[in-house]
Amino acid sequence: MAVDKFPIEASHIMMFARSVGDSNPIYYDADYAEKTEPGAIIAPPTFAQSSAQFDPDYFLRPHPDKDWFGSGKNPSGLKPKKEEESSGGGGGGGGGLHAEQHFEYHRHISPGDVLTATNLPGKTWEKEGKRSGKLIFNETVTEYRDQNGELVITARGVGVRTERPVDQ
Repeated sequence: MAVDKFPIEASHIMMFARSVGDSNPIYYDADYAEKTEPGAIIAPPTFAQSSAQFDPDYFLRPHPDKDWFGSGKNPSGLKPKKEEESSGGGGGGGGGLHAEQHFEYHRHISPGDVLTATNLPGKTWEKEGKRSGKLIFNETVTEYRDQNGELVITARGVGVRTERPVDQ
């Protein structure tokens, strides 16, 4: 996902941590966080995924003026477009799924940072499946940079799709 502006706010960090059941006070208590190695509130490890909320075209979120393939209010039952299928989320002739997610942190992200996210091409490889034919793996690399252009996080997502549906 490409995001032009992902502002990091303390309240977003706190709500994200609570939503994933992480009660570590470094994610919400400034007095506590000041006494830790980072010295300030920091974001939890997978927080960068919430940048999707700042991507106006994120394909998993419904848009009032567009047909949408998902559940929720007035789902269309449409399938995602081909370019969306190959972005680390599976798809294809058989079935697809999001297989892996990796985060490489170059430094902590903290309130006050403003990140941008840029997608880069990743690796593609194949393996032979026992029941579904060829398994096609596709990696998407997303670089998150701060307001100074410094690389903060490198995220790698891997999607896998099958050549054909699995026989029952």
